[in-house]
Amino acid sequence: MAAKVRSRFVCQACGHESPQWLGQCPQCRQWNTLVEEVRDRVEEKRGTPDRVKNRNPKPIAIADIPAQDGPRIAVGDRELARVLGGGIVPGSIILIGGEPGIGKSTLLLQTALHNPHLKTLYVSGEESEHQVKMRAERLNGHSSAATDHCYVLTETNTQNIFKHIDAVDPDLVVIDSVQTLHTASLEASPGSVGQVRECTAELMRYAKATNIPMVLIGHITKDGMIAGPKVLEHMVDCVLQFEGDRDHAYRLLRPLKNRFGSTNELGIYEMRGNGLAEVDDPSQVLLGGRTERPSGVVVAATMEGMRPLLIETQALVSSAVYGTPQRSATGFDLRRLNMLLAVLEKRCGFRLGQKDVFLNLAGGFRVEEPAIDLAVVCAVLGSNADIPVPMDTCFCGEVGLTGEIRPVPRTDQRIAEAAKLGFGRILVPKGTKDLGSVRGIEVAQVAQVNEVLGLLFG
Repeated sequence: MAAKVRSRFVCQACGHESPQWLGQCPQCRQWNTLVEEVRDRVEEKRGTPDRVKNRNPKPIAIADIPAQDGPRIAVGDRELARVLGGGIVPGSIILIGGEPGIGKSTLLLQTALHNPHLKTLYVSGEESEHQVKMRAERLNGHSSAATDHCYVLTETNTQNIFKHIDAVDPDLVVIDSVQTLHTASLEASPGSVGQVRECTAELMRYAKATNIPMVLIGHITKDGMIAGPKVLEHMVDCVLQFEGDRDHAYRLLRPLKNRFGSTNELGIYEMRGNGLAEVDDPSQVLLGGRTERPSGVVVAATMEGMRPLLIETQALVSSAVYGTPQRSATGFDLRRLNMLLAVLEKRCGFRLGQKDVFLNLAGGFRVEEPAIDLAVVCAVLGSNADIPVPMDTCFCGEVGLTGEIRPVPRTDQRIAEAAKLGFGRILVPKGTKDLGSVRGIEVAQVAQVNEVLGLLFG
């Protein structure tokens, strides 16, 4: 007697399941998003790899669990290793998301090519073998030497992928991308909520049973979230976000979730013609090696995760031509800029209500921490008075609604970074405790915005 085939209706927006079709999803209130998915339990059992099927876990006391057999898998990419917490943990699942064309496939194929000690299986569901080879030659300097450790497979069926993994027995598996996979246990189109969830669950079970780490590339929605059900991010061990402005060369790799390390790290790359290059000293690159700075240009000491960065903050203040003043900010929150302008007008007496104010953070970076407030204020006032700020001065501090300058965390690391790059003075909030003991730089503590104006412009 044939097994009964069961079907369900799954919302493609939020993943809500319903036993019958509905015009509107009761969970997210979206219309016409429920799609029927047919599930066959027999096919799922037949498609389970033997290495996973024969695994029979039993309850075991924590004291009896053996320690990790080996250390993390080393990767030659220092930025990737920093973000992952020192390397790839055997048997882990890593998910990398980002906008189309940002460099996700380039980063992982480059990692596979530049680590000859790792036998890597690159599973591509979006490109052919020839397309992958063309990109590999570009990343490897148009040379096919020393690439016999990297295998390419163009397959989207998970059961077939497991068979090839058993045959190759790689040290690392790269899936490009998880939205192109499909499993025979579910009758739904690739990329649907059900397929993404079930394929990721199969990959997770296989990775935990075989101790083979897997890196998955995931698409993102127009809102910047990883496409698929939210449970996808809960299932994997590490979620990385690859971001950056496509008009600029720099790319940022941020960990949103990491079960084996910190989420406060940051990897910085520069996109070049032959791939992604690691940026060892981003502060030096972002400052651009200026010999002089015009009015409205100052340097802010900010933190990206656990990494101190010095970023050039540029402001331009001019008279409003069309009556209504314009406010524009690139890399900075526009609402916070309006708040800082209101503080300058109310607390310091500067009439900026009829002035156009434009703000830009050089290098395409976006800074959200409030420690850059003091630099923004000094850049705006310097441009308004057309007086340049001294070249050897940088700033860090949060500005409150009353005009006070509030302390920020990790001030000692900011001071050390400024001293390393040759700055002679840094303005920090008064009352900061972790000043450190860095020599060669003057640390000036300020409590109010008016006090900063006295030090800079007299």
